[in-house]
Parts: sequence; C-alpha cells; structure tokens
Amino acid sequence: SVFSALNSSGGCRINSPQSGGGERMIIESLLDTDLYKFTMMQCVLHQFPGAIVRYRFKCRNHGVDLRPYLREINEEIDHLCSLKFPESELEYLAGLRYIRRDFVDFLSLFHLKRKYITVTASDDYECGIDISIEGPWLHTILFEIPVLAIVSEVYFRHHDPMDGFAEGRRRLEEKCRMVLEEPDNDGLFISDFGARRRFSRAWQEYVIRYMSDTLGSHFAGTSDVFFAKKFGLTPMGTMAHEYLQACQALGPRLRDSQTFGFDMWAKEYRGDLGIALSDVYGLKPFLKDFDMYFCKLFDGARNDSGDPFVWGEAMIKHYAANKCDPKSKTLIFSDSLNIPKTLDLYRHFKHRIRLSFGIGTNLMNDVGPQPLNIVIKMIEANGQPVAKISDTPEKGMCEDPTYLAYLRQVFGLDPREPASPASK
Repeated sequence: SVFSALNSSGGCRINSPQSGGGERMIIESLLDTDLYKFTMMQCVLHQFPGAIVRYRFKCRNHGVDLRPYLREINEEIDHLCSLKFPESELEYLAGLRYIRRDFVDFLSLFHLKRKYITVTASDDYECGIDISIEGPWLHTILFEIPVLAIVSEVYFRHHDPMDGFAEGRRRLEEKCRMVLEEPDNDGLFISDFGARRRFSRAWQEYVIRYMSDTLGSHFAGTSDVFFAKKFGLTPMGTMAHEYLQACQALGPRLRDSQTFGFDMWAKEYRGDLGIALSDVYGLKPFLKDFDMYFCKLFDGARNDSGDPFVWGEAMIKHYAANKCDPKSKTLIFSDSLNIPKTLDLYRHFKHRIRLSFGIGTNLMNDVGPQPLNIVIKMIEANGQPVAKISDTPEKGMCEDPTYLAYLRQVFGLDPREPASPASK
C-alpha cells in the first residue's frame, strides 16, 4: 500500500521527541541529496580540485527561532559526517552514464569532515543560529542538501500536526487528481525537487511512492538520488547556482564567468546533462552570453526566479533567433511551483517547446504548518566574494555590497533596476 510509509498515529515521525529515542537518524545515506550535487562535484574533481569555498545558511522566515534545536541539529550533523558510501551505492552511481569511474573511486574514500562545518547560536541572525561551511569545494559540496533537510526535519519534530497527516494526504491526492484530469496532458511531466525543505524523510518517501503509483509517466522522477535508486526512478538535475557563482572567482575574467562556466561544463560532460541555469546574473546577461553555440550545444534551460511566463517567451524567441527549433529544446520550471501554477504554465507553453516542472516545497512540505524557507548559499570562493543577482531580488545572497555593486556594473545592470524584465 502507498500508505505503508505512514503510521496510524502521526505519520512520518522519525526521531520524534515524544517517541522515546532509538529511532533512525534523519540522514542515513550520502545518496540522500540532489543529483546536481554529484554532477557538480564530479566537475569540481576534474576541473577545480583546489578551490576553497565558504557557504552561509539563511532562514527567510520571520519569527522563527532555531536556537532550541541547536543540540539536535549538531547531533544529526555528527552522524552525517560518519557516513560513507557502501558498495551498492557506488555501483548505482557508476551505472549512470555521465558518472566517471575515477569519480566513483574517489567517492569510495569520501566522507564529510566535521571540521568544515560549524553550527552555533548567534544573535547576528534572526533565526538565532549560524551555520557556516568552509573548506575545499570538493569536500564541502555535499553538505548543503542534507544539512537543510536536517534543520527542517528537526524543526518540524516540534511542530508536528497530530492528525495522522490527513490534511497532507488530502492535499496530495487533490494535486494528483488535477494532473490526471488536465486535458491534453501527454506532455505534462512533474519531478520532485523537494529534499532540502521536506517535512521529513519518511514524508518525502510517501509522496514519491504515491505520485509514482498514481501519476505513472507524468511523474518524471526525483532529484533525490537515494529515492531514485530505491524506486527505480530517473534522478533529475544538472547544475546549481553555486557552480556558476564559483566561476566568478575561478574563471579568467569576471565578465566571462558565465560563459566560462558553460564551457567547463561542456568540457566535462561533452553534451550530456545539457540544461543551463539561467538566473545567476539575470535574464538579460544570460541571453547575451547564451549565444548560438550554447543554444545548439545545450538541450535547454532552467528557470528558478522571476516571472516564468516572461522568461519562457524570451527563451522561445531567443532560440528562434539563434536558428534553433524551440520544439527541439526543453524549458524546466522550478521556482516556487505548485500544481495550479504548473498547469497554467503548461497550458501557456504546450506544443511550443518541450516542458518539465520541478516542484519542491509544495510537494514535500505541504501538510499544514508553514514550511521553512531556508537556504545555504556559497558566498566566497578562493578568498573572493561571489554573488547571485536573481530575477527575484529576495533570492539573491551576497555578504559584500561593494562586490555586488561591482558585479552588477560588470554585467551592465543598472543598480537601480531589477536584473531583468522578468522581475518587474
């Protein structure tokens, strides 16, 4: 039964403070992370093995105090740093066509090192804690997703709806019904992108199982490699913002950092994993850099900020102007999606270009309480500040306003204006 992941008294309650201890830890496998962490990590191993980076945690919710959970978070991270890849997981990764054998051999020796992450109480942040990650990029890149999942699940241990998850089940069933009842839905494909802000690991497992059983081919897969392996699904993902941000410090010239990042990605994957992230500097600089060469080389692009309708129209126009049939390319939408918004986008763009939709928090933390809007972003590489200039201003993150102003100047962005029309 698809309900087997839930118990009758309270659903996905692992490590509940009321349950008396002895339960599983939140993260039990280093595969329990997004695929793009591995694809970026392989690129780092081969292209940037000596890079040193720094990340910072941010909670965007107001009025959330995480200090009471500091001990639990640290205990979970202690356990995370004890994990290694068993042979069965290494064999799975080796079976992915784009993963190289030397990278798998490296992972066979890998574990996350506790000295590279600190979690302390701090009055400098509204949420009351400071999570800082600093060290070699190759040895810190896998912290982000499991640490965010730990913070989220620890928090919701203490904010757990005691109704057997009836509301979460009802909402999930309604979402699946809307997808199945959508007319002309042959090209409607939805993936799970929700590991980082999930309510709990068990709830994510339940949702993936239910959607896979219910939606069939409309459920394209999951970004979580652990669950992709467990359920025989397609692991989804290519690159994330941190990759292009790091290229600001690792490339030969700041203005060329975006094209440098795409070139190095193509050098690593030779045309595979060809979805370009479009919003590290905003839509205008992306379109300027994403010329005919990249339009033809990459399979498509991903939207993660700004107005997705404006972005999609701009991408279709851009492909046509660069002698590419838009119907041969893919647009992936992944910014704060829910099912109604997904269906609106699908209706607007269907039959004009290939489409895929990555839904995160609205699938994996929609059971009643307000989800945590938490992120861990790279803020420095090789001692130099790095930044993201998002089409959604509140999604940007940089600790050096002088550098941010300079970055905007280099990319020709008026400091008084949003990064692109998509953010107006």
